[in-house]
Formats: sequence, C-alpha cells, structure tokens
Amino acid sequence: MTNSATEKFLIVFFRITMAWTFLYAASHQVFVHDFSVVGFLKSTKTFHDQFAVFTTPAMAPITTFLVEYGHLLIGLSLLLGLMTRVSAAFGIVLMLVYWMAHMDWPFVENSNNLIFDYHLVYAGVLSYLIYKRAGHVFGLDGWLENLRFVRENSLLRPLVA
Repeated sequence: MTNSATEKFLIVFFRITMAWTFLYAASHQVFVHDFSVVGFLKSTKTFHDQFAVFTTPAMAPITTFLVEYGHLLIGLSLLLGLMTRVSAAFGIVLMLVYWMAHMDWPFVENSNNLIFDYHLVYAGVLSYLIYKRAGHVFGLDGWLENLRFVRENSLLRPLVA
C-alpha cells in the first residue's frame, strides 16, 4: 500500500481523471439515441478487415451496446474505486482496441502521431492504477475487502484485491 500523501494524491488524481474520460465518452454515447460504432469502425485502415466484422447488421447493435455501457461502467467503477483492477483491465483492452482502430501504420489518428498516441498513455495510466491498487486509496475496494462476506468468498476476493 502507498504511504506518502503525494503518491495517494496522484493515484486518486489519475483514477478520477480516467473515470472522467470514460464517463464523458459514455455521456456522448448512452444518452444519444442514434449513436453507433459503425461510422468509427468503418473508417479503420490498418486493421480494417478485423474491425469490419463488428459493423455487420447483426453485430453492430451488440458492439454499440458494449462500447456505450462499457464506458459507463468503467467510468463509474473508477470513480467509486469499486472493482478498480477489473475495470482498469477492461479499460486497457478498450484503449488498445481504439489505438489499433485509429492506426494508419505507422501513424495513429493523424500524421503527427507516429506509432504512439494518447490511447497508449491512457493504457499506461490504467496499468499504474492496477499496480497501485487504486481502489484502496479513498475507494470502496479497501472497505469491501475487509467485509467478512468477501474475505470468506474466494471468488469475490480477486474482484476487490
């Protein structure tokens, strides 16, 4: 566990800013009824064939739902410090998928970003939150971990560890 006040501040700061990033994205998706991931995924270049599968009429509604509510749940989880390691891991996967979707090798999103862009930075921050057990710093994970029900249930312990 962290000891210094500075380190605790940084952990909470990164957890809240990443929560805001996911919640802000969710606000433009969940509350906009005509949102779809199809437009975004159809414009992929380097990995177009891999992402085209998710734009088919059968898959598009499922993919859109998973993206919308994935952003919302990851954001809420990070904000509350609840199941932070799980949500951060899903956030890393999403960031890597977005990084690949934006790629026009060797550029990412535009000609100013050579190989690296902010998606990889976000993935790095989320990795830091996992490593530092960020849900235990002013979050609900530390409180839940001490509940008898969680301590005695080996399936629940990893969710708040």
